[in-house]
Amino acid sequence: QAQAALSQERALTPIMLQKSELLTLEVRALEANLPVSGVLHALHSASIKARVPGELQGLALREGDSVRAGQEVARIDATESAARLRQAQQQAEAAQAQVEIARRQLDNNRALVSQGFISSTALQTTEANWQAAQANWQAANAAADVARKALQDTVLRSPISGQVAQRLAQNGERLGVDAKVLEVVDLSRLELEALIAPADTPLLRLGQQAQLQLEGSTHRVSATLVRINPSAQAGSRALPVYLAIDAAQAGAARALLRQGLYVQGLLATGSTQALALPVAAVRNDKPQPYVQTVENGKVAHRTVQLGARSQIDGAPWASVAEGLQPGAQVLLGGVGLLREGTPVQASTDDSAPAQK
Repeated sequence: QAQAALSQERALTPIMLQKSELLTLEVRALEANLPVSGVLHALHSASIKARVPGELQGLALREGDSVRAGQEVARIDATESAARLRQAQQQAEAAQAQVEIARRQLDNNRALVSQGFISSTALQTTEANWQAAQANWQAANAAADVARKALQDTVLRSPISGQVAQRLAQNGERLGVDAKVLEVVDLSRLELEALIAPADTPLLRLGQQAQLQLEGSTHRVSATLVRINPSAQAGSRALPVYLAIDAAQAGAARALLRQGLYVQGLLATGSTQALALPVAAVRNDKPQPYVQTVENGKVAHRTVQLGARSQIDGAPWASVAEGLQPGAQVLLGGVGLLREGTPVQASTDDSAPAQK
């Protein structure tokens, strides 16, 4: 009987709640956001490749070293290329000499035709020989230009300014044509490629702003939606979008920006006025999500349907589509689970701990 009386007394004793554990629902301004995530990519990157076969020489750069546009980074052994250029130049000189010989013969035959010593057919043959000699000379000059270009290609230069991301070859290694030597990236302009669900694509507009957080860091960086892919991906139908990172305003996070880093954040698509509550106040230990409310001094469980989500003071909030009305008092997530019908009372002293 004593235990029953004690239980009845506890059941009738209201639980004291702090003011900070109760939230009165009201219409709030919510920023409509879309979650975005992905890997950072440098807008400008380049692969430095060998354009002619040969032995690699003079490569001193390592990962992380800075390079300038047009800077010589390595060389290919030019012995063979230089010899081919000399050969092509000598062939061009020989072809030029043949042109001179054919021209003199043509001038002589023209004089002989005017005097009637040779026929016009012989003159035509001489003219054809002169034209053929000129064509051979031009072909020899073109071959010399090709050999000269091959000699110039033995010097490897960086096409952009940036930093070395990968070193893919070593000095003394014999390389073939198009063999990769270095990867250079320009970290001054980075982009995030994110995939947006098909249902959310009508909300996208160029110029929308996003706040992104670097993986493993508390720093945030701003980004701007600069391009929208005209084609969705096959299968998932997700639409790729591209957000440019504002490196100039990244602040302390600028030194942390690297190609290949994973980032995630929210893309602001607009603002709306809606009844809202913290996502942490919603419980999911029943088949339908619900919140704990205070009605007539007792706890009640009300099923809710949430709408668009947003961030308020760094915490996730959601609009209430159905289930609650403005002015409803909702218990926040820190209170814990209370049975329906449990009497509760708001404490006038917010510094006093709640009685659980």
